[in-house]
Formats: sequence, C-alpha cells, structure tokens
Amino acid sequence: MDLILESLAFVWNSAEDVAPIVFFLFLFQLFVLRERIPNVGQILVGFVFVAVGLGLFLVGLDQTLFPLGRLMAQQLTDPGFIAEVSGHVRDALVWQDFYWVYLFAASMGFATTLAEPALMAVAMKANAVSGGAIGVWGLRVAVATGVSVGVALGCYRIISGLPLQYFIAAGYLVVIVQTAMAPKMIVPLAYDSGGVTTSTVTVPLIAALGLGLAESIPGRSPLLDGFGLVAIAALFPIISVLAYGQFAVLRGKK
Repeated sequence: MDLILESLAFVWNSAEDVAPIVFFLFLFQLFVLRERIPNVGQILVGFVFVAVGLGLFLVGLDQTLFPLGRLMAQQLTDPGFIAEVSGHVRDALVWQDFYWVYLFAASMGFATTLAEPALMAVAMKANAVSGGAIGVWGLRVAVATGVSVGVALGCYRIISGLPLQYFIAAGYLVVIVQTAMAPKMIVPLAYDSGGVTTSTVTVPLIAALGLGLAESIPGRSPLLDGFGLVAIAALFPIISVLAYGQFAVLRGKK
C-alpha cells in the first residue's frame, strides 16, 4: 500500500511539473497564433501518459537504481576495501590503488547515460532532422563514452586532490580547438549533448559517487572536492560528440 501511495504521489508531482508547459502551449496557440488546437483529446491523453510514465519512472529510480548506486559507491570507495584489494596499508594509499573506483565510475557513467531519457529524445530528433546522417545509437554511445571518461577522470581529481578549474579549463581548451575543426553540422548538437547528460538518471548517481568518495578519503572536503563531478561529466560529451563528427567526416572521405 505504501508503494502504491508513493507511486501516486510521484505521478501527481509529475503532472504538476508538466501542467504549466501544457497550459502555456495552449495559451500561446489560442491567443498568439489564434488558431484552434488540433486533436485536443489526443493531446490530453498524451499528457496523462507522460505524467504516469514519468511518475513510474521516478518510482523505479527511487526504489532500485539510486539505493543500488549509493550502496556500491560507499562500498567501493571504502578505504578498507581499497587497502585489501591493493595490498597496501590503509594510510599509505595512492591514486593508482583506486582502479576499481575508476572502473566502476566509468561503467556507471556509461550505463546511466545510455538510460537517460533526455538523450534518447535528442538522439531520435537529431536522426530525424539529419535524414539519418546522425545515427541514434552512434550519438548515444558517443555521449555515453564522454560521460564515462569524464566521471572516471573526475574521480581521479577527487582522489588526487587536484583543483577542479585545471580540468575544466583544459577540457574547454580542447573543445575550442575541436569546434574549429569539426563539421559545422555537429557543433550545436555536441554542445547540447553536454546538457542532456545532466538529467534525471545521471546526476543523482554521479553526485552520490563524488560525495561518497570525498567523505571516504582523508583530507578531502565533501563541499570542496565532492562536487564538480557533474561539471566534468557534462564537459566530456561535448568532446566525444565533436570527435564522433570528425571521425564520420574522415570515414566518409576514405
């Protein structure tokens, strides 16, 4: 019964979030465009489907994915576990001893990005607008690869204690160089790809991983070191999608 009530609450909250968008679109259609709304019944049914789907999706995340991600992050970032698998003394660990953390971070970043609904929507639209030139799976894998590398590198930053601004500045320098060299068709999509990764599935798990890692390592501050992982995770998809476009051009020339 508690799960049913919680599910209904999620569905209701989703409906409240979507309702202003629908209301604004209806007002714009009636008073600005001054045209009748076609297929009103179909639109309202679609609104119900969206609210129910989002609500159940959030229930699934809250009941399964979030607890599992937090638990694995806590276990893998525990210094006792790291010392056991590396064979080093707990107080003498170095960044190389945390290879399981890097592997877990990369795998989690890749998997959560592939499951990101916002990325699915952008990939399908890009495929339709480009006439099939941009593949749905190609774009999703490119973005997921970028997030995977970004999360793993962000974990290395937390473990090593290096300043966040160095990674951000170096990353955007690479983006600037790639932007000048990449095909113009892919540049706006690449920049949008960094934004679609900061959505429902990816952000909570990545943030939990960063905070758990900062809390587990002596000398790290959860406030100063735990945050910033999402920023790096959102940067590297831009690089990977630009590289995806450059690779497509090179393959087309060959």
